[in-house]
Amino acid sequence: MAASARTARSTSASRRPEPASRPASRPELRVVDGGADARTGFAAGFGRFMTWVRTRSAPTVHIVVAVAFLASTLIGALMLRTQMVSNAFETSQLETSISRLTQDVQDDQAKLDQLEASLPQKASDMGMVPQSGSVTIDLNGYQEPQEGGQ
Repeated sequence: MAASARTARSTSASRRPEPASRPASRPELRVVDGGADARTGFAAGFGRFMTWVRTRSAPTVHIVVAVAFLASTLIGALMLRTQMVSNAFETSQLETSISRLTQDVQDDQAKLDQLEASLPQKASDMGMVPQSGSVTIDLNGYQEPQEGGQ
């Protein structure tokens, strides 16, 4: 029986009349400027971005630093790629030049070999004969002539 009395008290205490002076909460209405055709393109996108930045709890400095980092990374990657293409072009030109010079050296070597091969024939046409033996000159007793006429 004690339990029922207790229940009766607890339900009667929780039942309080609400004051009639407090109206039900309604959402506030506000006017939105422009429509789909008011601002278009970059200005509209930038405006939306700035509104988003102002409504976020992250500081604007962090967003600016992140955008600057991304932009510098993009520019750095483009510069690196441009330098790599330039180096590849220069390497290609050097390889072409080396192959051209190698071909010139090979042509000159072939001409020299041809001239050396034709040298004995030209010498015999001029009346030269091959030497039959070897000749040596001993300069041990050689003295230079003196200028006094002696």
